[in-house]
Amino acid sequence: MNAKEYNAIVDRHADGLYRFILKNCRDAAVAQDVVQDAFEKMWLVHGKVDFEKAKSYLFTTAYHTLIDHIRKNKRITMLEEHHEAAFFYTTEYNGTQELIDSAIQHLPESQKSVLLLRDYEGYSYHEIAEITGLNESQVKVYIHRARMFMRAFIQKMEGFYHES
Repeated sequence: MNAKEYNAIVDRHADGLYRFILKNCRDAAVAQDVVQDAFEKMWLVHGKVDFEKAKSYLFTTAYHTLIDHIRKNKRITMLEEHHEAAFFYTTEYNGTQELIDSAIQHLPESQKSVLLLRDYEGYSYHEIAEITGLNESQVKVYIHRARMFMRAFIQKMEGFYHES
């Protein structure tokens, strides 16, 4: 891939990549850093990356960068969330999108990533397998489990809000 093709990839995929990472981490600053790191890593090997596979390379790189970031900060984040949850209570209904976002945030990272790649970004099972390093069967199972969890979570929360 040459510099012109690289710039075309940036123009074409920066927004989608940012949305994907932001949905996974819910932190704009982290999402910007991960996206920038992914583009930087791709630039460092741009001569070796085939233009036709650049999108897959980019999402794979960003995904792994995000996973590394999450693993590094997991203990701190879990402790902070625990303390916040202990002092947070609401009786007002947040709306459908907030309910869906909440359900997504309760998914395990592997299920969340494959679900977002499939349902928000429109990737095929094969492409998701390439990005995540899973096989297609695992991708299908993770997506199925994520959807089942989300259905149960939303039904439970809707029942809670209707009873209140």
